[in-house]
Amino acid sequence: MAKKYIPSPSDFAKPTPGKKLKKGEVNNVVPSKAKKQRKSKRAFLAEEEKLKPGYVPVETVKKVFVKKEKSSTKLTNKNYKPGEHPIFEGNDLSNVNPKQKSKNQPPISNEIMPLNKYISHCGICSRRDAVEIIKEGKVKVNEKVIKEPGFKVSESDNIVFEAKRIFIQKKLVYYLLNKPKDYITTTDDPEGRKTVMDLLGAAPEQRIFPIGRLDRNTTGLLLLTNDGDLTQKLSHPKNNVKKIYQVVLDKPLTKGDFDKIAEGIVLEDGLAPVDELAYTDLKDKREIGIEIHIGRNRIVRRIFESLGYQVKALDRVYYAGLTKKNVQRGKWRELTEKEILFLKHFK
Repeated sequence: MAKKYIPSPSDFAKPTPGKKLKKGEVNNVVPSKAKKQRKSKRAFLAEEEKLKPGYVPVETVKKVFVKKEKSSTKLTNKNYKPGEHPIFEGNDLSNVNPKQKSKNQPPISNEIMPLNKYISHCGICSRRDAVEIIKEGKVKVNEKVIKEPGFKVSESDNIVFEAKRIFIQKKLVYYLLNKPKDYITTTDDPEGRKTVMDLLGAAPEQRIFPIGRLDRNTTGLLLLTNDGDLTQKLSHPKNNVKKIYQVVLDKPLTKGDFDKIAEGIVLEDGLAPVDELAYTDLKDKREIGIEIHIGRNRIVRRIFESLGYQVKALDRVYYAGLTKKNVQRGKWRELTEKEILFLKHFK
């Protein structure tokens, strides 16, 4: 005798209309026939793809890929010489593991540069001063005297200055000095006068040089470094490096002369534009604040002297974003990393 069909609650059965099921009661009706689903075009094409020879299920490809990824090992340079790793075949891996290089032997760069730039990078002097040194025949390249500043050289060349072979300095240093009076802005003075290097004492191990110049009686900010590129950048007129001076005159500056300076005074070497001009003390109009970006020799003094004034005191209080804050007269400090980045990337 056939068993009576008793559907379970999981069946998709249509309940008897108007009848409420009690707790635990099952509706004794035959489940409705499920509608036959129509295959989509994508599913139909997938079925046809399976019938083609050489078909590999997608799931199998994923499993193989994951397994290969998990079994991969870290790429190291321990078992391979530079350039021999099979993954990086044909590439230069000389810089992959710099710890393997000898600490006593600096890496030789093949960068070709003008001779005056090379000397600047060696910390001898600025590029501009290097031009004069080269023209005077004080530099030898591979045992030959070279008098052309643009002569191309590299670190592999034997470059000699003052009977010593010179090398590009790898460690760059930056010092901010608050220069007092009676000090010459140079690394060495033939007359034996005091130079700004005397103020630094034995602090710098590298050969450094000042960026720009302050005359003997001018005080204030002076930057010293062995970074030739930064020196070139801050010294070039096209970069418009901002400088602010505090001036004390021998007599009050009149309103008429104030306006003439603000508009721009024409000197023997051309127009001397002034960016800003102001009285720093309205009660004493001998004290003036002047902002310029030009870097010609004694430019501030010559501006006022052209109108009949004598400069009694001249102090540079701002240079390329740097101030005298926390630097007393005759003292110096190293630049912070933030200040160095600012100088290298300022526009």
